[in-house]
Amino acid sequence: MELTKQVSLVEVGPRDGLQFEKIMLSVEQKLELIEMVVDAGMKNIEIGSFVHPKAVPQMADTDELAKRLPRYPGVTYSALIMNLRGAQRALDSGITKVKMNTSASLSHNLKNQKCTPEESVKRLDETYQFCVKNGMQTCAGISMAFGCPIDGDVPVDTLDKIVARFIEMGVTAIAPADTAGLANPLQTYDTMKFLVEKYPQVLWGVHLHNTRGLALANTFASLQAGVVEFGACFAGIGGCPFAPGASGNSAMEDVIFLMERVGIKHGVDLEKYIGIADKVQGYIGRDTDTYQLHVSRAHAALAACSEGSEVRN
Repeated sequence: MELTKQVSLVEVGPRDGLQFEKIMLSVEQKLELIEMVVDAGMKNIEIGSFVHPKAVPQMADTDELAKRLPRYPGVTYSALIMNLRGAQRALDSGITKVKMNTSASLSHNLKNQKCTPEESVKRLDETYQFCVKNGMQTCAGISMAFGCPIDGDVPVDTLDKIVARFIEMGVTAIAPADTAGLANPLQTYDTMKFLVEKYPQVLWGVHLHNTRGLALANTFASLQAGVVEFGACFAGIGGCPFAPGASGNSAMEDVIFLMERVGIKHGVDLEKYIGIADKVQGYIGRDTDTYQLHVSRAHAALAACSEGSEVRN
């Protein structure tokens, strides 16, 4: 089996992870987590979203957070935007990379953006031109790309039409997302293989959720299909407020472990990332789906047990 030698990882926790949590972290706590992520070697971090605070209250402080971010050579901070207003806020806050987003699901897009997918992509053309004019990097995300809990299956042709429109606009980096965690490995492989081969000029990423426990399997299927960028989240938290039951991003520390086990370079320190997952769970006050943190704690408990046994002997 032939796989890529190196991948790019994108930490989406400060945005897609925290936006779904009931506990709202302070700017100081978010800054601490971002600095830990950078210290672990992460180069691409999605720090928040410039959307209306009534829609996503957890992201209401993104402007302040962006202005206070420590800048490091080689580290790129990005944010999600939905319109021209969001792009302007990103620019004013010092964010130079943004992700425009639409949904492949009609119902989801109507609920999220109050318009059809076709209308939202059309509206984003003005936003894209603004970003280009102001020297901002722009990529595109497509929610519900592998299925929707309301509309059901999303035909590849539907996804293809959205992709083609983004490419026509000028976008060169696109990441379909399994927002509701409905994808399976065969579907993921077939979909991404089709897109990678049809549009080889695009930098292809995926953003996978673990709602039904298939995120890592879908990650590997994406690798086989030629995907080179993977968005995931510390401690596997988060989801989408507009998709009922869609909690649980793919845990970044588990993605890192997978890449290491199959010999793919990624540039991030796994042990430090396990520490980040532990910190995140402490902040939100609950356990999450992160295999590596669970294993690390089990090993620590076993070691403590062994030391206690030696002392008693």
